[in-house]
Formats: sequence, structure tokens, C-alpha cells
Amino acid sequence: MKSLPTSFLIIFAKFVWKSLWLAMMSQLAPSEKGSYNRPLSQFRHQMNGDNNIYTPEVDRYCLYVGIGCPWAHRTSIVRKLKGLENVIDINIVIPSVNQGGWIMEEVSENCESLRQLYQLSQPNYKGRCTVPVLWDKKTKTIVNNESAEIIVILNNQFNEYATNGDLNLYPDELKSEIDSWNEKIYHHVNNGVYRCGFAQTQEAYEEACRGLFAVLDDIEANLGNNRYLCFDRLTLADIRLFTTLIRFDAVYYSLFKCSLRSIESYPNLSRYVKDIDNLSGVKETYDLKVIQKDYFGNLFPLNPSGIIPL
Repeated sequence: MKSLPTSFLIIFAKFVWKSLWLAMMSQLAPSEKGSYNRPLSQFRHQMNGDNNIYTPEVDRYCLYVGIGCPWAHRTSIVRKLKGLENVIDINIVIPSVNQGGWIMEEVSENCESLRQLYQLSQPNYKGRCTVPVLWDKKTKTIVNNESAEIIVILNNQFNEYATNGDLNLYPDELKSEIDSWNEKIYHHVNNGVYRCGFAQTQEAYEEACRGLFAVLDDIEANLGNNRYLCFDRLTLADIRLFTTLIRFDAVYYSLFKCSLRSIESYPNLSRYVKDIDNLSGVKETYDLKVIQKDYFGNLFPLNPSGIIPL
């Protein structure tokens, strides 16, 4: 039986790996004092007002989404619930660990990668190329790449063409309640799992992890008296939360070290996730095996072996 490597070799290997890890993480997840800071989206056009160049039309717009991405998943669900499948197309992009970005499942707009699409919209674009993207086929430009804004656009602007146009996921009478939940959930849950997984110090990780589970505990208590976050009415706040929760036990619990509790161990949250998952069409918007493959197979700094757990 061979002996373990010498202490010098172990120390040297740890130093080299941690240095490479920090270099990769600085590109993947920019941080301040070890805490992950999500960069702001760059394309924030809206569809409102008569003078807006982007007006609702059938077959003018399409969504670019990645199956693994929870932010893109929000837009797919709202598109499905509103009945916009015949109004707004979807194009799938796939993460490529070797290319360090998203590539097209099928060539679209003569582009083979999402970066090429961004540069088609804005030549010489140098920023991050993320999904979702709401694309205008007429002007060959990105309308918006902020998921929180895209789902509002889908909810509000295409009702005359939607088969379920009467469904309002952002009603005026609940906007303050929805916005309050969104603010808390974005920081501590939606982005909180990433702040856990991409933390570069023990202190930053523990702060994010404790904040995450404190808010999950609050949501669990709220759901003891309500079917959804805002009483018994499904809203955009629920869609935004669901796409994180459906990935939680399969991915974030282990890979992102969100390991104080599983969602399965919360009775109200478990019921809530199953409730939304059973809404018509929602199961068609994701594939848990693809999600696991995308995370475990492509986030090399967090899982260098590429092994996907059972």
C-alpha cells in the first residue's frame, strides 16, 4: 500500500488549487470581502407608452432560456401560465464549461452562442451574457435580460393575445405585499443560495446560510395560514420563490452547502412546492435531471470531479 503524499506536496497542492479556485471564482462570482455580489442586468427596456419601440405583437419576440437556470425558469412558467406559447417563442441555450458561457441548442439569428446574440444586439458588448433574454426579432435587439422585469412584461403586456389573459399574477391590490416578499426572498433565498455556494470565506458563508434559513422559517410560518405567499392567490412572488425551491434539495442543499435543513423537512413549504408544481403546465417547464447535470457538471470550481449525485 502506497503511503500518502509528503506534507510538502499536500501543502503545495492546496496552495495551487486554492489560488486557481479564487481566480475562477472571481470570474464566476465577483465578491467583496468573500461575499458574492450579483451584477446588475444591463438591458432594462420596457413595453409601456405609445412611443415605446417595443410593442406587443404575435411572433415578434422570443425568450432565450437555460433549463438549469432558476432566473430563466421564472419566465418559462409565466409564459406557460398565461398561455403565451403561440405568441412568444422559446430558444434553449446550454451551459458549456469549456467555453465559459451559454451556447445555442440550435443556431438562432445566425448565432451559435449567447454572447454572439448579445453582440448582435449591441456590437462590442463586453459584459456578462446571462439568461433569460427577451429578444425582439424585428429590431434584432435585446428588450430585457432582467428576469424580475420580464415576468412583469409577460404578465401585463400580451393579454390580448394570451389564452389565459385574465390571469393576473401582479394585481394592484397586492402589489405592496408582493413587492415586500420579493425584496426579502430575492436577497435571502433566490440570491441567498448563491451567496452560500459562491462564498469565499467561512464568515460570508455562515452569514448567508443563517439568513437563508431564517427567511425559510418565516415563509414556513406564513404558509401555515395561507395557501400562497399572499393569502390564497398565486402571484409573481410565488413563481420567483418556486424556481429556487424546486432546485433546493436536488442541488443547493449539497452543492451550495445550504444544508441546515432540506425543503422536504418543512411540511408547509413541501406542500406549497407540490401545489405549484401541480399547476397545469408547470412540470413541462423544467427537467430535474438536466438541472442537476447543469449545476454539478458545469460549475467546475464547486465540483471539479463533475460527478452528478444520485
